Amino acid sequence: MSGSSRIGRGRRDIPRRFASVVGVAALAASAIFVGSPASADSIRDREYWLTQYGITTAWNTTKGAGVTIAVIDTGVDGSHIDLKGAVSGGTDVSGVGASNGQKPIGESSEHGTMVASLAAGRGHNGTDGVIGSAPAAKILAISIGFGTGKRSSDDQIADAIKWAVDHGADVINMSLTRNSLEWPESWDDAFLYAFEHDVVVVAAAGNRGSGTTEVGAPATIPGVLVVGGVDRNGKASFDASSQGITISVSAPSEDLVGAAPGGGYYAWAGTSGATPIVAGIVALVRAAHPGLDAGNVINRITATAKSPGVKVPSPIYGYGLVDAAAAVSAKIPEVATSPAQELKDWIHLHRRANVTPSPTPIESPSSAPTPAPAPQAGPADPLGTLLPTIPMLRDVGIPLLVYAVFLALFVTLIVTFVRRVRGSRHS
Repeated sequence: MSGSSRIGRGRRDIPRRFASVVGVAALAASAIFVGSPASADSIRDREYWLTQYGITTAWNTTKGAGVTIAVIDTGVDGSHIDLKGAVSGGTDVSGVGASNGQKPIGESSEHGTMVASLAAGRGHNGTDGVIGSAPAAKILAISIGFGTGKRSSDDQIADAIKWAVDHGADVINMSLTRNSLEWPESWDDAFLYAFEHDVVVVAAAGNRGSGTTEVGAPATIPGVLVVGGVDRNGKASFDASSQGITISVSAPSEDLVGAAPGGGYYAWAGTSGATPIVAGIVALVRAAHPGLDAGNVINRITATAKSPGVKVPSPIYGYGLVDAAAAVSAKIPEVATSPAQELKDWIHLHRRANVTPSPTPIESPSSAPTPAPAPQAGPADPLGTLLPTIPMLRDVGIPLLVYAVFLALFVTLIVTFVRRVRGSRHS
């Protein structure tokens, strides 16, 4: 990549590398390959969501000045021309990154920079490059070693959340998933710490195309603002979004573009990209309504979402398509919702027995927190079919058992009838 005005011409195997390293999560990424340099303003032209989702209209009120978004990810390259001046601080909790969080780490190192650019990218030359939903907000870059580092990813994330809170985060972006409904108890403390300090946590739903058919932690944690993904037409993305009852709102997760470390840009897809778009909109709401607590900020996001044409809340769309202009400017009654209380209630109900959960291999692709991979089709896992699952037993085994019983009865009746006929002939 030779500079910001060139489209990133990196490794042609980026989708495969993302998928193999980070397992199942919220990103789908692919490089834009062209035969000649492209003008930077062609990058800005790709950001269709800026107008379609009311972001440019919301900028008439605020661009997010005074709000800080923590990006817990693979590190953010703050030297990219579209991120200059955006990163106000950072750290590394992996033990293998830079102390300021600005050294992208791991084989999926591009991820954090792309995420940050969609949340608070500045663009350049006024109309060129990637600009985020909240281009005046600040970024805290916190680098995580997904599946690497000197400690488990679970512990790294718990520490990252607490560090973000202690260093002024108003919003935390988590474009990652543990790929399990459950989470370690250390996350109880970390997320509760964030909620009690009035921080809004925004998390990705994940991607069906990467194997995440339903949302996993942190998107299952009460009090978190969960983002599902839609295509350019506002329809649920099959590959680039998972589904689940915890989804709050939906945002674009296809045909995205983001800044790449070292300069240049990547095309990508997935709720890893939808999430920072919404995190930036949360920053706009916080800037426009500085007196609102986290619960009411989230309520403004969900209450003003546009109807997706189906009954909401929906396990696919949440409360609908996020609308930045309405979230910032609409008259919305305040509510008593408290993310901290939601999580406390859950902890009281589910942790009161204080049973230590069985240890899980947190560094494995199926359970470790991971940045989102590229959705891609592949051969079915032959080992996965050796043992029947509960759905298989329910949907296949039980019907087969019923048929077998009826067949046995039928055969018995036929045999009995034949014997009686033969007996009557001999008598």
